[in-house]
Amino acid sequence: MKLKKNDNVKVLAGKDKGKTGRILKIDHESQRVIVQGVNMVKKTMKKRSQQDQGGIKEIEAPIHVSNLALLVKNGITSRIGFKFDENGRKVRYAKKTGEVI
Repeated sequence: MKLKKNDNVKVLAGKDKGKTGRILKIDHESQRVIVQGVNMVKKTMKKRSQQDQGGIKEIEAPIHVSNLALLVKNGITSRIGFKFDENGRKVRYAKKTGEVI
């Protein structure tokens, strides 16, 4: 998977198309990610202790990685590639701008 935790991404498809957010968690097995403030769903939470509040809470649901694009500076979306830098290390770069991420 080319996206990493804490990357800023833009949603390309679905009910939240056009929204942006930061990646909080990645599930490599199912190729889904949780993006902050995107794909919010209501979930009923059971009261666990006396101080804990139960009820309906809004949480982020996972979204498939194919519906996301990396945000480069100025709000431009770009695909991600890999190349080797001058020190021989493998780095990610934005294909549209050529800058190293």
